[in-house]
Amino acid sequence: MTDQELFNLLALLKVDGVGDILGKKLLHTFGSASEIFKAKSAQLAAVDGIGAALLKNLKDKTIFEKADRELSFIKNNTIDVSFFQDESYPERLKHCFDAPILIFTAGNLDFKNKKLISIVGTRQITSYGTDFCRKLIEDLAPLDPVIVSGFAYGVDIVAHQAAMDYNLQTVGVLAHGLNQIYPRTHKKYMAKMEENGGFITEFWSDSNPDKEKFVRRNRIVAGMTEATIVIESADKGGSLITANMANDYNRDVFAVPGRVTDKYSQGCNNLIKTQKANLLTSAADLIYMLNWDIKEKPKNIQKQLFVELEPEEQKVYDFLQKKGKELLDIIAIECDIPIYKLSGILIGMELKGIIRPLPGKLFESI
Repeated sequence: MTDQELFNLLALLKVDGVGDILGKKLLHTFGSASEIFKAKSAQLAAVDGIGAALLKNLKDKTIFEKADRELSFIKNNTIDVSFFQDESYPERLKHCFDAPILIFTAGNLDFKNKKLISIVGTRQITSYGTDFCRKLIEDLAPLDPVIVSGFAYGVDIVAHQAAMDYNLQTVGVLAHGLNQIYPRTHKKYMAKMEENGGFITEFWSDSNPDKEKFVRRNRIVAGMTEATIVIESADKGGSLITANMANDYNRDVFAVPGRVTDKYSQGCNNLIKTQKANLLTSAADLIYMLNWDIKEKPKNIQKQLFVELEPEEQKVYDFLQKKGKELLDIIAIECDIPIYKLSGILIGMELKGIIRPLPGKLFESI
């Protein structure tokens, strides 16, 4: 994309009344932002949704002044910009009808990884939510997923931190421009996130983190990933909005169950009860439901001779050697290992090449 086309795209997005949907319609009709501004009024009026008011707004010269200022900010701060038709644009987000025409990014981002998941939830995360989130990411780490969240308090920042701890790429989707960070206390995490991951936003440098922008931000969180996971949520909250958006985009949604008396499990329990989310008790649930094949990981998964096993791994291996194959739940009961812990043990054993998963949450020794 040339600087001139970027300039015209920025100007188009500053036209009052032109959003992502109408903007894409105009781009499809005329081929480029440059051609839109060259078009005659009669040609523009022929596009469905363009009335007299919008025709006037498209001729407003102040939009070019605003575009020039933003382009200067982009150049001076080495901001990366992706057009919704570019290869660098998140592939799944391209297929969302209301996806941003432009996104602005900072860091070392690679959206080509097929395993992108969003983790969202309450800002008042409990110890239960924290432990589950960290354990989930630890157990998923061998599959090298990209962890996407909103860089807010609570579940968001716990997910980002856990991803960094396990050297996974993590992406913070912001509700403001890249000239600032919110909340400010999270500034200390920025440098490390940008080493392996970074930040993405649709908002300009003059955008502040207003309430309505967080809702708009959530559609990117939901749309760019394969699945959205709700760790904890009250009966109302932004994470439930994200879950509903993910459902609307035909994405998988997972929710972590909790006690019916716990305030920050009510939202998750309701998602599960109303069949808007799959129940998530361990990484194994996610791997099975998303049909992730651990053999896609570029490692040698052949059985190793004289492999060293931890005591609990040995217990599971001996059990499967005796049974041949068994269900996840039965393994957990017979080996006296909680499912949340067993899922990580099984992933580790599969990487060592001594067991393999089968359809229906079955596992067998090799």
